[in-house]
Amino acid sequence: MKVTARAIFIAAIIVFINFFSACTSQVQNHQGEWPQWMGPNRDATWSLDLEKRSLDTDDLEKVWEAEIGTGYCSPTVADNRTYVMDYQESPVPSERVLCYNAGTGEKEWEFSYETNYTVGYPTGPRASVLIHGGKAYSYGTMGELYCLDAKTGSEIWHVNGKEAFDISIPVWGLSSSPIIVDDKLIVQIGGEPDACMVAFNKDTGEELWRALPDRASYSSPILIEQAGKQVLVIWTGDNVTGLNPHDGSVYWVVPFRQSRSVINIAMPVIQWPYMFLSCFYDGSMLIKLSEKSTSASMVWHRKGESVRKTDALHCIISTPFIQGDHIYGVDSYGEFRCLDLMTGDRIWKDQTLTPYGRWSNAHFAFDRDRFWAFNEKGELVLGKVSPAGFTELGRAHLIDPVRVSPNPRGGVNWAFPAFAGRNVFVRSDAQLICYRLKDD
Repeated sequence: MKVTARAIFIAAIIVFINFFSACTSQVQNHQGEWPQWMGPNRDATWSLDLEKRSLDTDDLEKVWEAEIGTGYCSPTVADNRTYVMDYQESPVPSERVLCYNAGTGEKEWEFSYETNYTVGYPTGPRASVLIHGGKAYSYGTMGELYCLDAKTGSEIWHVNGKEAFDISIPVWGLSSSPIIVDDKLIVQIGGEPDACMVAFNKDTGEELWRALPDRASYSSPILIEQAGKQVLVIWTGDNVTGLNPHDGSVYWVVPFRQSRSVINIAMPVIQWPYMFLSCFYDGSMLIKLSEKSTSASMVWHRKGESVRKTDALHCIISTPFIQGDHIYGVDSYGEFRCLDLMTGDRIWKDQTLTPYGRWSNAHFAFDRDRFWAFNEKGELVLGKVSPAGFTELGRAHLIDPVRVSPNPRGGVNWAFPAFAGRNVFVRSDAQLICYRLKDD
């Protein structure tokens, strides 16, 4: 059969159209999901199809709200479903995994199990529900790890971490959100022996490897590429470590032991070749990652006299960010700061983003040259930063804090929102609310 140039051209056009349509569909689906802690790539990027240059309450329309229990677990969104965890003390103390229709707020299923909290701030689960391949993975405050069917909530497998790994539960409970790499669900467990990090087969729950004798922290792992290899970066209670995610072997270790007590919650943030970390008691550290080998070294470490007399940045709950040659983050008492990346010297400070108070904070998400900050009062703030200062472009109140003991300041909202499509999902200790961002 003779193939003409015209036929080849038409076939090429059809292939291109199909490819473009598939890519467009993938982008739309990707933009409409927030399937794990801090978004699809764990970098808190909110990809919007509109450009907002200002913000007020009228720019957000409430779509639905649902009653839930207490918790710090951030919502996640996938396949038009929203997932969250909470804690209920009656009729028996229980953690719940809840699934709602993301468009209507109708509850699709609920999975609960009995658990008794023996931690500080016993007001609910901390780690986000991870959605992957039709499965929902939840990690409770006391170490209960579940794999559920994401559509129906039926149990697929379960590991009691405390029993299986002899976990020493941290003071404020297990909070590190799991991550999936290929066929592995990797969890910071803080178990024995040498089981700070454990990898499970994501489909069966079988243990695949364990690594590190370190104490567990509250910080969640991230996956990076270094010198052509995948590297799992985890900040434990003792070290910052780069692991081979496929077998748990150690590539590099930079000591950063928590001196007073383990209270590092923020994730490591990277702007190649630098990685920045900050915590409440022990201040900040800048690490340089080698681009030619899987190695790392400390550039500087700065720590203040106390959590009131801080140096550089002493973050608590929110993860800071790097923009250009500067670091931006919220200090121990809610002060928004700018630092010089290479020295840690303070450039400016601001107290308008979030209220003054011990552990006051705001969570950041990013879209092009702007950021969205959700502060503990339940306000969404649109802003920009530069070495010259913080520019607020407006704010909208989304959800009221709930007075739940022992939360400070009459109640705070400490859970990171989910940003999916044009929707913002926020939670308190009593409500889960979905808002939609309107066109300009």
